[in-house]
Amino acid sequence: MSTIWIIGDSTVEDNKPPFRGWGWALPGYVREGVNVRNIALSGRSSRSFREEGLFMPAEKEMAAGDLLLIQFGHNDEKDDERHTDPESTFKEELWRYCQAALERGALPVLLTPVARRFFVGGGSLLYTHGEYPRAIRELAAEKQIPLCDLKKDSRALYLSLGEEKTAELFVRLSPGENPDFPEGHDDKTHFNAHGAEVICGLVVRELRQIPACAAYLKEELK
Repeated sequence: MSTIWIIGDSTVEDNKPPFRGWGWALPGYVREGVNVRNIALSGRSSRSFREEGLFMPAEKEMAAGDLLLIQFGHNDEKDDERHTDPESTFKEELWRYCQAALERGALPVLLTPVARRFFVGGGSLLYTHGEYPRAIRELAAEKQIPLCDLKKDSRALYLSLGEEKTAELFVRLSPGENPDFPEGHDDKTHFNAHGAEVICGLVVRELRQIPACAAYLKEELK
């Protein structure tokens, strides 16, 4: 049985409802005999994920014929414990994950971070994540690693939907609706179950364009 391993942050992980990352929806798209191991965890950067030992299950169990999906960039620009530099240490951390997969006969796939929902006047959308998406694209080209440009795809999706329809993909809570958010919550980063399904659809569409990855997925419905 082949395994698709997923590493990343809260936009990827299974999460606690009402939050869902896109990795939660991926099992619905894979062929029989393919297992999905989503070990992504909220709040982690490419650096802290490794330093906290969170990659160890994949290091120990990843085998030839497996797939490793790698999506970081949401938290790499944050505090000292998580920070990486897009010109140097960020690429180095990502390449470590890729090398670990390649050494075990698995296939690494780099993903740019999914866009945040920050609309501004006139229906335009702010660019977020700084230089990290560019760094991922550069590393993928330099090392000839397959790339899913989820940043580009999600941004295009949000702009096509518009501000209000895009908001339906994210966690929005009214005051009193959830005990964890008594004052309500309007999230611009994290998805609800519907949003996770939609974003996962973008990932799957990209994976289908990579012949080596398409073999892990169910045939596309015509």
